[in-house]
Amino acid sequence: MTQISDIPDMPALRAEIDRLDAELMTLLARRHALIDRAARIKAGIGMPARIDDRVEEVVANVRRHATGHGLDPALYETLWRMLIEAAIAQEDRFLNPERP
Repeated sequence: MTQISDIPDMPALRAEIDRLDAELMTLLARRHALIDRAARIKAGIGMPARIDDRVEEVVANVRRHATGHGLDPALYETLWRMLIEAAIAQEDRFLNPERP
């Protein structure tokens, strides 16, 4: 991993941001695959896509991690709530394929 203080100029900085963005997309793709697996497990045991207690647990975890990294917990809560809603919709499409 490149040390931030070792990045010499804007082109190198932009290249590092682009590399990191690609890495984030790889992680998000893995999260998406895990959500697919969750939907299959939930289907087998009759669980719904939305489990409000779990939503709030994930949000609390995100806020704690953001704070621990010196990031704005409110911002990351907002981002994760969007991510969570997309994941719930993804699961719901699998669990209820007859819905439009």
